[in-house]
Amino acid sequence: MAKQYPEITDTLKQFITQQKIFFVGTADVDGRVNVSPKGADSLRVLNKNRVIWLNLTGSGNETAPHLAATNRLTFMFCSFTEKPVILRLYGSGSAIYPKDNEWPELIKLFPKNIGARQIFDINIDLVQTSCGFQVPFFEYKGERDLLDKWAENKGQDGIAQYWHEKNKLSLDGKPTDI
Repeated sequence: MAKQYPEITDTLKQFITQQKIFFVGTADVDGRVNVSPKGADSLRVLNKNRVIWLNLTGSGNETAPHLAATNRLTFMFCSFTEKPVILRLYGSGSAIYPKDNEWPELIKLFPKNIGARQIFDINIDLVQTSCGFQVPFFEYKGERDLLDKWAENKGQDGIAQYWHEKNKLSLDGKPTDI
């Protein structure tokens, strides 16, 4: 049932762009595994082996230290409608911060968001599909605006303070480079 590909095909790219939610999985060498749901128009397929993902300010900041430690990341997409499909993108990459030279060009690819924290630039080295036969049907009702409103209320200075207080270390105490 599972099929593997060396790159993101045009059909799989179309599938990715239709998904309203995806999951990001990372792990430290000896710490916790982190799996987190994502959405909000925050992922771009730049080519058959390169994906960028805009990470917004949130309660945790696990991906950056995990990538620094192991340089491994998995994206997972599930079809909750129509044809059952699970798609995983396996790769490695790095975090790009607002202070980095690449930031101004890449941030233009996403809707403006005051809570933008990092862009993860991921080289995809394996693409795998599987059946998704057990994934239930769900109905998409829209995006939540709670995180955007929270960030707007905090403002840029408040976000910077939040990063300093809540996002400097991972759950395992590793620095996040914020």
